[in-house]
Amino acid sequence: MFIGRHNHHLEEKGRLSVPKKFRPQLENGAILSQGLDGCLFLYPKSAWMELIDKLNQMPLTRADSRNFLRSLSYGAVEVEIDSLGRILIPDYLKNFAQIKSDCVIAGAIERIEIWDMSTFEKFNTKINEQPKDFI
Repeated sequence: MFIGRHNHHLEEKGRLSVPKKFRPQLENGAILSQGLDGCLFLYPKSAWMELIDKLNQMPLTRADSRNFLRSLSYGAVEVEIDSLGRILIPDYLKNFAQIKSDCVIAGAIERIEIWDMSTFEKFNTKINEQPKDFI
């Protein structure tokens, strides 16, 4: 389970240090993909496969189902954590999430979300202002 928020700085070469407490769950491989709301998703490989299995059950006759699966898979890449606990974020994913330097690595239960710092702050302010009727 991934919980908590960590502020980090993207290195010049596109490497990002994964918080130490998140690393053990990513030791068997990880998938980095375009996320929703302007962030990137980082999944343990096993959780990614479970997600894909669920998504593959959506009806292919629906354009929205096909397009969601496409956007998730086209924008995905397998990443490895190096000996210093870093992952390399490809340029196309940095551009997608508008990550330039300062970023937020946020636990989102079954996945990690990687946000540009200013995008995260705007998004977080917005969601905190919304009513919580669903609880």
